[in-house]
Amino acid sequence: MSASALSIPSTALADGSSFPLIGFGTSSMKGVEGARAVESAVRSGYRLIDTAAQYGNEASVGDGVRGSGVDPDDVLITTKIAGGDQGRRAAREGYLGSLRRLGFERAALVLIHWPNPSRGLTLETWRTLIDLKEEGLALHIGVSNFRPEQLQELIDATGVTPEVNQIQLSPALQRPEAVAFHREHGIVTQAWGPLGGREGLGEQFALRKVARKHGVAPSQVSLRWAIDQDIVVIPKSTNPQRQLDNASLEAITLDDEDRALLATLDLGEESAWDSREHEEW
Repeated sequence: MSASALSIPSTALADGSSFPLIGFGTSSMKGVEGARAVESAVRSGYRLIDTAAQYGNEASVGDGVRGSGVDPDDVLITTKIAGGDQGRRAAREGYLGSLRRLGFERAALVLIHWPNPSRGLTLETWRTLIDLKEEGLALHIGVSNFRPEQLQELIDATGVTPEVNQIQLSPALQRPEAVAFHREHGIVTQAWGPLGGREGLGEQFALRKVARKHGVAPSQVSLRWAIDQDIVVIPKSTNPQRQLDNASLEAITLDDEDRALLATLDLGEESAWDSREHEEW
């Protein structure tokens, strides 16, 4: 398959900006191998690349984008403020460090990586992200791993709604309450772990049955299920063919029977990482 054959659908952010429904995740991809994986993904047609200060791979991501031969202005880079960089001044310094490592003047999207409630710095960090957007240093701002009540706190305090919330989500963790809250407030839902590897989703009979019916991989069914709901996915792979497969979903049409089967896979909200307790600094 040639790069031109990839046709990645998009959704819209609250301001109407187009945002790809399929992006490329990079956690655990570092060094030369990480840069090559990003280069391959961008050459294949991916235009949304997800990284974070905490991943320790922003330099590799930047090198991969530049090595692809694609204009960096055409690639949407997401990075995230690490827990140890939360706070009014620290968040700005952390973000500028991310830009330095990436080698870019600004990122398309910057997120608060985790709420880390024990630190009590989430609101100060959010105010800094608002400033960064107003200054043109970030095109869009959002959060990651926030529960609805944690989102509401930011909205109530500042009047500014996160444009994206990246949460743990897959057919094994369907998160209906969070998704409904996002829709109500014009927040784009982005799924990390969309293939449910931590939950053993790929081995589930119901998923495999749907995949066999359509003659596709179980992973493709999981991704199709998400983007059908206008949920952005960021699968990751260093394998060029797998990268293409993960973004080649247009021929898959799930029906009501398929969705009913996939609904049986949901482990429930209590099985997702709870950001009131789980913190990453």
